Amino acid sequence: MSENNDRATNNTVPSLAADWRQLVQRLLKAEMSKRGTKYQDLSDRLANIGIHQSADNLRNKVNKGIMGADLLLQIMYVLNMRKIERDEITEIFADLGSPLE
Repeated sequence: MSENNDRATNNTVPSLAADWRQLVQRLLKAEMSKRGTKYQDLSDRLANIGIHQSADNLRNKVNKGIMGADLLLQIMYVLNMRKIERDEITEIFADLGSPLE
């Protein structure tokens, strides 16, 4: 019985993880677009707070939606993001065809 539960979990986790990565990608790209921020600008802003990431490295991380929580928070800080609304998260998941609720 445990084996079946593990198998079912393993089949659903990759797509769910990919959806969360896509959520990160969409949120950050939308915020950068709202502010007219390019990856070099983002790199420069991060450098101003002591975080050194090249524009190419940031582009790769944002495009893949994979980064540490510390970098995500640092990016949110330098972009002056106020908050991420729960409703915004559920809407993006619905758009991805993976509703959370």
